[in-house]
Amino acid sequence: MSFGLKAEILSATAFHAEPSSALRRLFATARGSSRVPYLWVTIFAALVSLVSLVPLGFIAWITVQTGWETASKLIFRARVGDLLINTALLELCTIPLTIVLSVALAWLTERTDLPGARLWAWLAVAPLAVPAFVHSYAWISLFPGLHGLPGGVLVSVLAYFPFLYLPVAAQLRRLDPAIEDAAASLGLNPWQVFFRTILPQLRLAICGGSLLVGLHLLAEYGLYVMIRFDTFSTAIVDQFQSAFNGPAANMLAGVLVACCLLLLGIEVILRGGERYARVGSGAARPADTRRLGLMMVPALALNIVTVALAIGVPFATLTRWLYIGGAEIWRIDLVGGAFGQTVVLAVAGGVLATIAAAPMAWLSVRAPGRLQRIFEACHYYVGSLPGVVVALALVTITVQLILPLYQTFATLFLAYVMLFLPRAMVGLRTSIAQAPVELERAAMALGRTPFQAVRQTTMRLAAPGVAASTALVALGITNELTATLMLSPTGVETLATKFWSLTSEIDYVAAAPYAVMMVLLSLPLTFLLYIQSRRAAGQ
Repeated sequence: MSFGLKAEILSATAFHAEPSSALRRLFATARGSSRVPYLWVTIFAALVSLVSLVPLGFIAWITVQTGWETASKLIFRARVGDLLINTALLELCTIPLTIVLSVALAWLTERTDLPGARLWAWLAVAPLAVPAFVHSYAWISLFPGLHGLPGGVLVSVLAYFPFLYLPVAAQLRRLDPAIEDAAASLGLNPWQVFFRTILPQLRLAICGGSLLVGLHLLAEYGLYVMIRFDTFSTAIVDQFQSAFNGPAANMLAGVLVACCLLLLGIEVILRGGERYARVGSGAARPADTRRLGLMMVPALALNIVTVALAIGVPFATLTRWLYIGGAEIWRIDLVGGAFGQTVVLAVAGGVLATIAAAPMAWLSVRAPGRLQRIFEACHYYVGSLPGVVVALALVTITVQLILPLYQTFATLFLAYVMLFLPRAMVGLRTSIAQAPVELERAAMALGRTPFQAVRQTTMRLAAPGVAASTALVALGITNELTATLMLSPTGVETLATKFWSLTSEIDYVAAAPYAVMMVLLSLPLTFLLYIQSRRAAGQ
């Protein structure tokens, strides 16, 4: 907040016998003018929501344009059936294994006397710093015969289990141990206490994390191409590259969107409507640390093996290729150029996505209602779509309707904004909620316009959240592959696309520097997620 505005607000209250009544008069004066920004902010949020509906509208439009007879032939064919089987097997094998591994690691690091629990907790999150296709690159380098469903499940579990570990660990920190004590007093042994009292309370965290993992499995492209496992994302890109934006690729995109919506529906059903809040008097005490005893060795072994497979293999592989390549592979003109373009795209995309999400984040806090919830759902749904679907929609629209925008920065940034709106929304909404609305009203009562009041009070107080949201989006753009491959202008090469082009040529040595740079850029995000998860539990 500016010093002048702060002084005006203080002076407006300091020289009155009843400061509270003076503030009430100020706020009453501001209420009439406060309706003005709601209108314009709502219009801007509505425009962003309409743009976010473009992929879904594109699928419906292209289906109608293709005709039901042709569309049905493209959808109900053997190839789509094979992809559905592959997708179902991948989801059914990966998600349960990820749940078991994540819950076990979260329990060990949060509720037991495991030596170095804080270090193991950080290492359980660290695999997020390695992009999924870099995980695949590392395993294929060591085991060239690792292909098909087993390879896809193994690498997927190692790459994505932190998405489930984080919410489960955070939930375990907040659970009231009184429920466990009551269960134990009724004669239940430790295993029965866990399965009958603790595990049911982790349902929300497990369902949310599993949904995130499931959506990533549908969206991932690079990982499964290297493993040679066909999914809808790999089939869509292959079809696009062979027949440009033909009807077959569009119909596959429609089936993929249907799979995403099906996952969202299943998560809602499994999540249920039970209440998990503590309703007793007082505050919950910290949970007791359980002694592992004879289970100490297996517990340490599980953490060591997980870290070795999820972090050790990628870093060992990268170190090996860097050693083989020597200093010659660190070409400043190529690596530096890709690094510079990646940073520029990431920062610009992060700023644009944050600006686009700001009106909706402000409305969700200042003016919650049915219309705002609809707009907010539009902002969040687009983040569940695979990048290949968003990219294919924009390619088809620009080619058929707005050809000058094809393969331009405008289209690429639009894709980034649509894909990463949810990331920007999360940090913005939290930080805006912590800024008192009374400061906005007081500023307007002192003569500021509604826009000036929001900019000089709320947005200044929310600056840390704005910066965090921008960084979160920027680091997501750094590792984004499919949309960048399909939409980037000619001559633009990011770390991800350059890495992908070199690995496609089986030049693993030359690709190593680009993988290392992506990991280094992703490490701050990983540490930020870990710190935020502990702060949420008051630690």
